[in-house]
Amino acid sequence: MGATHSASEEVRELEGKTGFSSDQIEQLHRRFKHLSGDQPTIRKENFNNIPDLELNPIRSKIVRAFFDNRNLRKGPSGLADEINFEDFLTIMSYFRPIDTTMDEERVQLCRKEKLRFLFHMYDSDSDGRITLEEYRNVVEELLSGNPHIEKESARSIADGAMMEAASVCVGRMEPDQVYEGITFDDFLKIWQGIDIETKMHVRFLNMETIALCH
Repeated sequence: MGATHSASEEVRELEGKTGFSSDQIEQLHRRFKHLSGDQPTIRKENFNNIPDLELNPIRSKIVRAFFDNRNLRKGPSGLADEINFEDFLTIMSYFRPIDTTMDEERVQLCRKEKLRFLFHMYDSDSDGRITLEEYRNVVEELLSGNPHIEKESARSIADGAMMEAASVCVGRMEPDQVYEGITFDDFLKIWQGIDIETKMHVRFLNMETIALCH
């Protein structure tokens, strides 16, 4: 996992950066090595043969998110060609359930970062905005993974969510302001009070289901 520090020092450093325990880091490192074919980095094509991810309705967006420089905290836009283990852990940390022992301020900060990660999935051109139609697709795609919700019901709920989002955005606009899309602040307002852990889960790498937000 690295030659600069001893293994134990490196693990402690990764614990501090990602919030994972040493056992979780060890488990994720085994998954990373399996995924990469024992190479130091992985590329998009390495995700092609993950059965659980194959069935996920937002598979392509999840894979893309692993290489998004915004999520890797490496820049305001662009995609990386490949990622190393620390990058992999950084992305996986967004899916880690929130530690219930944290104080309320840290819980809200963590939830905000997870929602920012979700926002980035749909702001593919990195302009800081998503359209109402893209937001509608966010909702429909999340619901489509629920076996208890029929396709038509998912569409109907998504249409309602889009109208609600529109009312939130318009309500926050100045009289002379032109609507240009949903900003991240709008997105936070729309998702306020919604428990998205029950709406979006990602299962892959033979691991237990990891929730995007708690």
